[in-house]
Amino acid sequence: MPERSSAARRPTMKEVARLAGVSHQTVSRYLRSRDGLKPATLARIDAAVRELDYRPNLVARSMRTRRNGRLAVVMPPMTFSPSRMLAGAAAAAHEAGYAVEVVSLQGGAEARTERVLELADSGQVEGILALAPVRPEIEERLPTGAAVVVSADFDDSMRGIGELTDASPVAELEHLAGLGHRRFLHVAGDQQFASARARKDAYLRAVERLGLESVGVADGDWSGESGVTAIHELDAGRPATAVIAANDVVAAGVIRGAHDRGLDVPGDLSVTGWDNNDICRYLPPSLTTVHVDLEGVDRNAMVRLVETISGQAPEQSRNPVNTVIWRESVAPPLAMQPPPTS
Repeated sequence: MPERSSAARRPTMKEVARLAGVSHQTVSRYLRSRDGLKPATLARIDAAVRELDYRPNLVARSMRTRRNGRLAVVMPPMTFSPSRMLAGAAAAAHEAGYAVEVVSLQGGAEARTERVLELADSGQVEGILALAPVRPEIEERLPTGAAVVVSADFDDSMRGIGELTDASPVAELEHLAGLGHRRFLHVAGDQQFASARARKDAYLRAVERLGLESVGVADGDWSGESGVTAIHELDAGRPATAVIAANDVVAAGVIRGAHDRGLDVPGDLSVTGWDNNDICRYLPPSLTTVHVDLEGVDRNAMVRLVETISGQAPEQSRNPVNTVIWRESVAPPLAMQPPPTS
């Protein structure tokens, strides 16, 4: 039987160290985390890894240390934006030297809990980040040494929970009030969602606190049609000058309804949405909205998991969960605007 060619032989950590001019302990540290290493050292090791096409032997490392460099992310079965949910978590894991496997588990929280416990006990991964709900008692049933962090952004019906119910940006009413708006309408989302209820409550509190007038809260279901209907049914004798829509799709419907009634946005009616959908900035006018930092929320969850496992962690996201993005759909009401110059 012919001998295996040297070209096919797997390069070793010591060879990487020799080529980079560092100790093999430094390379081992590099593989665990890039934190704390000088930029020049990182550059030399990066170059050596590329030249040798070095890949860590995860099987050997797992047998030696019971670590395999793999983390699992458990997702809800149906997710409206899986790439955004995963982006921050995966980036944090990769910065710490971990590979990420995505698992979508069927069933409700109880069935999912059992599957997560089986995965934790299998030794296939070092830790699990659950972005879907599991039973609270999971911590009491975890195998010794297993690491699970739960950061469920959505419930089993894909309704936002936890940090995603923060409705503080409805304080955008303060800015609108500063522009001169006094009469508002809120087109709500589906009230089965905690986020929709929180936005409605925050709107009503802000109107009362600022001494403004609400012409009502229109029932909505997150659809553009609910925004169209709300504007079609708006009392012409008691018009709002600003609409706070529960999400961007509803806001798009509001703008369409305003067009149908011959109202100019933002001249006659200022409109705000929520979620910062990519299409918002391309609408005529571009839509003022609330950016939700899904990437940051899930990055910080992964940071907690990595820190639990290794004691070291990538840098956390410091961004607020929600940020108002001001665009063209908001302006002072007509009565407050300066007359056109001749």
